[in-house]
Amino acid sequence: MALLLGVDTGGTYTDAVLIRDESEVIASAKSLTTRQDLAIGVGGAVRAVLEHTGVEPAEISMAALSTTLATNALVEGQGGRVALIYIGFSAQDLERHGLRDALKGDPALILVGGHTHAGSEAAPLDKEALIAFLETESAGVSGFAVAGVFATRNPAHELEVARIIQERTDVPVTCSHQLSAKLNGPKRALTAVLNARLIGMIDRLINRAAETLVTLGIEAPMMVVRGDGALMSAEQARARPIETILSGPAASIVGARWMTGAENALVSDIGGTTTDVALIERGLPKIDPDGAQVGGFRTMVEAVAMRTTGLGGDSQVHLNGDGLRGGVTLGPRRVLPVSLIATEAPELVHAALDAQLNAPVVGEYDGRFVRGVIGQAAVGLSEREAALLARIGTAVLPLGDVLRTRMEQGALSRLVDRGLVQVAGITPSDASHVLGRVAAWDRDAADKALTVFARRRVGSGDAVAKNAEALAQMIVDQLTEQTALTLLESVFSEEQATFGGPAEDLARHVLLQRGLTAHSSLLVIDARVNVDVIGLGASAPSYYPAVGKRLRCNMILPEHAGVANAIGAVVGRIIQRRSGTVTAPSEGRFRVHLSDGPKDFTARAEALDMLESVLRAEAVAAAEDAGAGDIHVHVTRDLRMAEVEAQQVFVEATLTVEASGRPRVAHG
Repeated sequence: MALLLGVDTGGTYTDAVLIRDESEVIASAKSLTTRQDLAIGVGGAVRAVLEHTGVEPAEISMAALSTTLATNALVEGQGGRVALIYIGFSAQDLERHGLRDALKGDPALILVGGHTHAGSEAAPLDKEALIAFLETESAGVSGFAVAGVFATRNPAHELEVARIIQERTDVPVTCSHQLSAKLNGPKRALTAVLNARLIGMIDRLINRAAETLVTLGIEAPMMVVRGDGALMSAEQARARPIETILSGPAASIVGARWMTGAENALVSDIGGTTTDVALIERGLPKIDPDGAQVGGFRTMVEAVAMRTTGLGGDSQVHLNGDGLRGGVTLGPRRVLPVSLIATEAPELVHAALDAQLNAPVVGEYDGRFVRGVIGQAAVGLSEREAALLARIGTAVLPLGDVLRTRMEQGALSRLVDRGLVQVAGITPSDASHVLGRVAAWDRDAADKALTVFARRRVGSGDAVAKNAEALAQMIVDQLTEQTALTLLESVFSEEQATFGGPAEDLARHVLLQRGLTAHSSLLVIDARVNVDVIGLGASAPSYYPAVGKRLRCNMILPEHAGVANAIGAVVGRIIQRRSGTVTAPSEGRFRVHLSDGPKDFTARAEALDMLESVLRAEAVAAAEDAGAGDIHVHVTRDLRMAEVEAQQVFVEATLTVEASGRPRVAHG
């Protein structure tokens, strides 16, 4: 008998599940995610599972971790300070694929060097400029990203820059060619920047999770879920944390398939920060051929085709004061629910809310609180940001007592982006407490906070809602509406037929919206989502029945929907892929582009066989390092030919080798 432990660390909850022989869930548990020390939440969930089952820690054969932290960080704009070394590109290339936006003001050096399409050196590497840059800009940098022009054809300059950086700093370095074998330098650079930004966060998560398991007596190997739903070793995840974006959502799809056996379905997973929607086709998660897109950034990471929206149970509620009717909108930023933060500082939170309720007018920051996050590195801050962080400290404070000028709002936003500060405000979770759907935290605090917010004025001069209950229903209805729109956008994105417009516009089109209400007059319009929807997440049973009714579809809510991510973490397979290219720089010459530089052959078959041999060895070794057993290898060859004077001429070939297997586990 093999006992498998799955753990998922989300923005709000950390889940743990214990599965016997990959076929039966025998226990699950939840604990609040503790961002100041992730080990507390991981330990709480795992300990609860062990206590519930009476299983001895030594009996566990394998542990696997999925996480939404990388996804949430990119959606919310968080992560460490990075520096980009951009080899052989121009300043204009920084504007492509959102690269400058991803840098968020962090330093970048455009360095002379790089290679040609054929892999030969385009210009000598300017090492002196690199060393000068490191002397002035390396302070406070948590990760370096290195991207060279045509580095996938010859990575020599990227590797040399990485060597120099590692000689002069102790900061991790991400080389773009190690993340993708594809061309498109700016997109590879973007992926490397995001990887470098996430390294510290994911490293802390893996270290603390591993330490916690050992403390509990669990010495089984730990795996981590990738964005395509496959498993990799903890060491591989430390080196390439970008591959864990969409890890949690990907695990949830694997878990949804395992729980329901669905062959074709939409999977919608609502968490605290995001709603993630993906498609199961013929029993497999659909993979995005263009790379994962999260937080507005299109990366080169192979991942499930996922539409991630900043909409969850802990989404910030905003007043929509435009027009006479007004209303509310949700997200994309996550805040701590007032009902949750009130459990940590009940006297302060209730005293502040009582004072705000008794005030004659609603203050700009009423119903909102702030606290610093313990244990985070506060480097690279401006004078205003450092002063504001010191004023906040680590205790819970009313936001209005902290912000003294409007200019400090920007400083607060940047501190939140860096993960140094958390803000609390009303959320759908608070609304659910007021409506009696949830009873996990402090309902009275939620009621007071919603009462304060309900007094805010819309364009007509009226209050946004007559009381807390009316506002709570308005918030839940808005969550239903925004979730329905997210699902409709996903449906239009996946439809084979084209409808002549962006998915976002089609989802909101008046004809579709009337069709969803079965309009029948002179014109009959009837529309529904014609595929099952699997609703996942702890709050799915609370919110998703209304979504199913709104879309007139079959909504499936599995028994263990709240821990689908943790289930998917342990029932997946280890998959390692390696890709490479053969080009024809001149007639009769076939060039294999390898990690140690190009190598030429006079026969095409010899070049292809040599590349396949190298990639096969690398993929199998990586799968073995990740802990896979009974490894199967699949090879695909994509040959590009051109017709020249009625003859087929070889242009280029891309080979991909996939090595896969289930993790090796000991059976008790």
